[in-house]
Amino acid sequence: MASTAAGKQRIPKVAKVKNKAPAEVQITAEQLLREAKERELELLPPPPQQKITDVEELNDYKLRKRKTFEDNIRKNRTVISNWIKYAQWEESLKEIQRARSIYERALDVDYRNVTLWLKYAEMEMKNRQVNHARNIWDRAITTLPRVNQFWYKYTYMEEMLGNVAGSRQVFERWMEWQPEEQAWHSYINFELRYKEVDRARSIYERFVLVHPEVKNWIKYARFEEKHSYFAHARKVYERAVEFFGEEHMDEHLYVAFAKFEENQKEFERVRVIYKYALDRIPKQDAQNLFKNYTIFEKKFGDRRGIEDIIVSKRRFQYEEEVKANPHNYDAWFDYLRLVESDTDAETVREVYERAIANVPPIQEKRHWKRYIYLWINYALYEELEAKDAERTRQVYQACLELLPHKKFTFAKMWLLYAQFEIRQKNLPLARRALGTSIGKCPKNKLFKGYIELELQLREFDRCRKLYEKFLEFAPENCTSWIKFAELETILGDIDRARAIYELAIGQPRLDMPEVLWKSYIDFEIEQEEYEKTRNLYRRLLQRTQHVKVWISLAQFELSAAGQGERLQRCRQIYEEANKAMRSCEEKEERVMLLESWRSFEEEFGNDATKERIDKLMPEKIKKRRKLQAEDGSDAGWEEYYDYIFPEDTANQPNLKLLAMAKLWKKQQQESEAAAMDPDKDIDESQT
Repeated sequence: MASTAAGKQRIPKVAKVKNKAPAEVQITAEQLLREAKERELELLPPPPQQKITDVEELNDYKLRKRKTFEDNIRKNRTVISNWIKYAQWEESLKEIQRARSIYERALDVDYRNVTLWLKYAEMEMKNRQVNHARNIWDRAITTLPRVNQFWYKYTYMEEMLGNVAGSRQVFERWMEWQPEEQAWHSYINFELRYKEVDRARSIYERFVLVHPEVKNWIKYARFEEKHSYFAHARKVYERAVEFFGEEHMDEHLYVAFAKFEENQKEFERVRVIYKYALDRIPKQDAQNLFKNYTIFEKKFGDRRGIEDIIVSKRRFQYEEEVKANPHNYDAWFDYLRLVESDTDAETVREVYERAIANVPPIQEKRHWKRYIYLWINYALYEELEAKDAERTRQVYQACLELLPHKKFTFAKMWLLYAQFEIRQKNLPLARRALGTSIGKCPKNKLFKGYIELELQLREFDRCRKLYEKFLEFAPENCTSWIKFAELETILGDIDRARAIYELAIGQPRLDMPEVLWKSYIDFEIEQEEYEKTRNLYRRLLQRTQHVKVWISLAQFELSAAGQGERLQRCRQIYEEANKAMRSCEEKEERVMLLESWRSFEEEFGNDATKERIDKLMPEKIKKRRKLQAEDGSDAGWEEYYDYIFPEDTANQPNLKLLAMAKLWKKQQQESEAAAMDPDKDIDESQT
């Protein structure tokens, strides 16, 4: 037990913190770090400076230093910076052979390290070991041929040494690897520094094949132009145009070509180049081309040339729009307006044919309303601009054959065709066209147009037949009945006109019966048939008790009868109308009648009649009524005006109650006024 207890380790007791409140002064980690920096607690003193006085000490120092470097390399061979420091230290001691050995050992570890090759070659060049440097550069470009820095350094070294042939040989080896564009430019600039223009041209020839881009062809051509080889420059541009063809056209090439020709004063060639490019390059890719062409024409062209550019630009724009959406008829209209103003008839016809070929896919009239104007404009162009009557006739006939007449038609198309045939003095064809239209797809507009045509030709019998057909087709059309009756009136056949009016008002359904009745009444008044007019009014009042009919009848009596008789008849009409309107729910109409009656009495009546009509006038009062929303809930109250007529016996109790309320209110106001001014009452009592 004792041994067991002795073997146990004693655990130190943890001191209990009695006061757990925070200290008054708090110290942060930032303060600790700042204090350590101020006291320089972590700075180590520099090692003592050592002076080497003899060879043994120097060898000992070298041995220790080399051992340090070797230990670092042995710890991590892949850290190239350790190798470079080691080699640079040996180089500082002029131990070139040892430095070479270190660089070679490092290259065995990582031969892909670019910095290692550069430091190695720079060491040899600094120590004027030219052949060693060449050897290193050769090994570098053989091992890593895609590192351009090696080639640049190598060629620069050879050129600085005056070895132009050697530098050219290095460039040739480099070009075999088909490097990036800057390498080719470096080679070309190298040859130009030594005035080797032919060699530079041959390099350009290989360059544009290795990097076949537009900018490189342009650089080649500008190189030739710079050295005054203008024929060669033009040939380069022409080869570039042929090389890229029409599939890979670029506006920059043609702009550069045109500017070259402009510098050579070949303005016609410039114009040809621009037009050739504009005809083949899409509009969205030719903005710069258009801009330069416009500037050129402003500088060297005439007004016609500038207009051609603008037209060409807009034509490209419209072509793109109609390609994107062939059923965009507004774009077709703009395009056609452009080509009509500037091009020949064949081109215009071609664009029109392309436009009308885009038939709306749905046979609904709303989709055809814009499309049909393409045909109309086409026909008008052929007639007015091209002066080709036969083609105009073909256009109209093709359009009329295309329309689905069983579903819908366009009356304007039939009428335009008929008017065209009349202008060509071909009346039978015009009548045949309009007759066909009425047979296939009768419409009000077609009948009206055909009748108008026959009226202008003074063919009244044909007009009668057409009106008969028209009224068979649309018997509810009041305007047609009126026009037919007016025609007969003009022709002097009053009985036929009256019979037509009688037939019209006898129709079971009419679109504007009030207009028809008014026309019939005006017709009888013109014929001075006053009795028949009265009968018409009475027949109309049997159908409707509208207040305007009563007022119109009263005004007719006022103007039709004799001086003494007319006032009596007019007053009787007003009396009769007032009795008839008592049962009318629309009180505003009754008020309108009474106001008209009062105006009549003010002009023609005496005091007794005026007083009588004043007693008949209603009283206007304000009322409230409850409103309900659509869902049946209360929506508040609404104020409105109502009329109370003295003649209405049903409203008499309400009127008496209203009068008593007004009297009571007046008495209340008088009593309130007396209470507010008692002195006035005392004075009055004393008086």
